[in-house]
Amino acid sequence: MSSIRLIVSDIDGTILDQQHQVDSALIKLIPQLQEKKIPFILASARSPIGIAPIARSLGVHQEPITCYNGALIVKGEEILFEHSLDKYEIRTFLHRVDELDPSISINCYSGAVWFNSREDQWTQVEAAITGETPQIQPLSQTLSDDTLHLHKLLLIGETQNIQELYKKLDPQEFPQTAFYLSKENYLEVTAKAVSKRDAVLELASYYQVPLEQVMTIGDHFNDLPMIRLAGLGVAMGNAPEAVRKEAQVVTTSNQEHGVAQAIQEYVLSPSNK
Repeated sequence: MSSIRLIVSDIDGTILDQQHQVDSALIKLIPQLQEKKIPFILASARSPIGIAPIARSLGVHQEPITCYNGALIVKGEEILFEHSLDKYEIRTFLHRVDELDPSISINCYSGAVWFNSREDQWTQVEAAITGETPQIQPLSQTLSDDTLHLHKLLLIGETQNIQELYKKLDPQEFPQTAFYLSKENYLEVTAKAVSKRDAVLELASYYQVPLEQVMTIGDHFNDLPMIRLAGLGVAMGNAPEAVRKEAQVVTTSNQEHGVAQAIQEYVLSPSNK
């Protein structure tokens, strides 16, 4: 196996434990990675504001962060890569959502701003997890503003309704749009060109690191594209079985310092020099 020169990691369920705290063992390893000039990049469905505090607590805030599953990659205030939603397709899609279940919470993200047309139980839960506050304005206003580049939609609702919506989606009807379940009741919507796989390709190009020297780590289905792509794809022990089956390596769970353990074994171990 080639020595690892770039690490791209998911956040929720991966470097965060069930209490949404950053793995303390990982924090201690970051200086060793920095000494070896191995970037540790966070890749998440979260927004820049949702990722920034975690990057700071890890000590990797000087590196790029991959937001919205790769729709936006920024380094500080600089946009490195960006892929926006097709608003025509989004209007059609949201009309279907309204027909199926008007109670589904529709969250729109543009850069560091989170828009919702109302505050509901779902936005309150999401705000508590991410530390963000939504800007409340009519959905029609958000969609009609041509100056807004929408990077992601997040639909939250009862699990049964979100699953039904996902099953009814016809990919041929939305050729420019991609849909992912990041949790059983979380439906993520991004541009078709967006995935963590594409983000890893962009980051590998940015750092000029061949894919065989990239490690990716994740715990859910939206992490699978980057797990499959990397020279070393790692699944968390708490990942669904279908995700674990496709990874080259399965580490321990997010409650058992899984990311730190994988880095220690496959990157920092003397045998990997």
